[in-house]
Amino acid sequence: MKRITLKVGSGVLTENNTIAKQRMLNLVSFIVNLKSFYEVILVSSGAVSSGYTALKLDRKKHISKKVLAAVGQPILMSNYKALFDIYDMDTSQVLMTEEDFDSVAHIEIFRQIIDSQIEHDILPIVNENDITTISEQVFGDNDQLSAHVAHHSDSDMLVILSDIDGYYDKNPNEHDNAVMFKLVKEIPKAELEKPDSSTHEFATGGIVTKLKAAQFMLDKGREMFLCNGYDLTSAKEFLIDGEHNKGTLFSR
Repeated sequence: MKRITLKVGSGVLTENNTIAKQRMLNLVSFIVNLKSFYEVILVSSGAVSSGYTALKLDRKKHISKKVLAAVGQPILMSNYKALFDIYDMDTSQVLMTEEDFDSVAHIEIFRQIIDSQIEHDILPIVNENDITTISEQVFGDNDQLSAHVAHHSDSDMLVILSDIDGYYDKNPNEHDNAVMFKLVKEIPKAELEKPDSSTHEFATGGIVTKLKAAQFMLDKGREMFLCNGYDLTSAKEFLIDGEHNKGTLFSR
């Protein structure tokens, strides 16, 4: 059975400073269905945005963001647990930092933990541990984290569920004639050097960090699929039905 790493962003999980429960339920239901076809690892953003649902601090302040993450991580996980419990599916929490992937010993432990959890039909839910770490130890965005998780867990593909349908030749929010790339084999260097383009208050990086994640996967000989996380139709069609109608596949 093939293994995939699924990454979901903060914008999908929260809305109007509350947990987007229907979207989370749709995601959970999709993952339950997906596990009939793949071994699944979930990389989930949303700790800071979940914390903000309970405590209104300025997330732009360094310490405030850490406090929000500390408050929000159990909120996020309790929501996941409640929804996965509907389907009698067990989950685990795995918190990682960029520094963990610089250590051969840490990577091996991570692999063993992931393999063991999947073997026992437990869904690993990975997030970045940005509570006690310093800036040099964190990725800063879960797109980069998910690419490392996918590679070091030996996943065949990384799937990023985002607030966009795929990768376009220009910003579709500004240009009606924007065209989506369905298959990308090479990413222009200039695209990887563009500044943060995120539009969601609690998101980081926007399309640029997704392209960097895709480049990492391509460099490792792996694939990445970028599609909409608000409406999971494209993800279902591609991963379960074998139809590529929307979304961008990054593959050599």
